[in-house]
Amino acid sequence: MYNVACFSMLYTAKMRLMMDIPSAPLMLSEWEQQIGDAVRQLRIDAGYDQTALADRANVSRSAVQALEKGKGSRLLTVLAVLRALDRLDVFDAIMPLEGPTPLEALAAARRAAGKPQRHRTAGG
Repeated sequence: MYNVACFSMLYTAKMRLMMDIPSAPLMLSEWEQQIGDAVRQLRIDAGYDQTALADRANVSRSAVQALEKGKGSRLLTVLAVLRALDRLDVFDAIMPLEGPTPLEALAAARRAAGKPQRHRTAGG
């Protein structure tokens, strides 16, 4: 169901976010256009027109149009549209890993090492 070219565009955009490519930096407007093109292809592959996707994402049709044209969309719109397309997986690389927070991991490591932990007293 997913277009290979569209997945490739999203994957390339995701990889560029993860690494610094000094030889070919993209302007923000180019990023917006690439993401818009990818979202348009995902919408078409899913069989939605802009109005149906807007309804499904609970955003306006003009918000979907602006996103697809790369014309200054809000992050909330991007998230809503990708959720409606069941493609929030494109954010997997930047989402925090599940599990203990860094402070919880530090506390567990200290407990395992037998180091004393600081405790607050009731009086301050």
